[in-house]
Amino acid sequence: MSDVGLSPGQITEITAYVDIEAPPPDVPTAHIVFGTNQAQPAEIAVERYHRGLAPFVIVTGGVNRHNGIVEGREFCRLLTQNAVPDDAIRMEDRSANTWQNVEFALPFLREAMALGLALTAVSEWYHRRAIHVLRTLLPRAELCYAISWEPFYDGALITRDNWPAIPGGNRRVIREWQEVPRRVADGSLRDATKVDGAWR
Repeated sequence: MSDVGLSPGQITEITAYVDIEAPPPDVPTAHIVFGTNQAQPAEIAVERYHRGLAPFVIVTGGVNRHNGIVEGREFCRLLTQNAVPDDAIRMEDRSANTWQNVEFALPFLREAMALGLALTAVSEWYHRRAIHVLRTLLPRAELCYAISWEPFYDGALITRDNWPAIPGGNRRVIREWQEVPRRVADGSLRDATKVDGAWR
């Protein structure tokens, strides 16, 4: 499905549905950075670490199919070169998809919870699967927060306003909108709802 045939109301509804943004309160939380070949999430984690808000950063991602970088290792490099110490970082570098990002990072997520830290997902603004996978594989976490960013595809930032007009954004947003409810309905993903500023 493309934006052809979507009314302005439908576009608004789809955008609201996939939007993960639910920032944590101004207190320290553990940040899980979902794999990507773009640097923005590492920049978010660096900035928040130096503000005392991300004392525990979990980076994820194996080999990126587009450019061959190992996402978790590249995130780790970006963090350490920006003065985030090794003992604040946990790295998962084998995953090939969102499910594995969380599955392979479960020991680190449980470590963060044992330290009394709530979880904050750092992912593309439309990547609602990330939230549902966290809720599915880590049901002990009663809530999670989310900080989003705008990725760069087809020569443009994919924003909440322009995604219908950009093929790479359109395809990704529509996929989330279709796949998440389908997988919640078939039981392969746990449901998640934004309540009082957090995903529960």
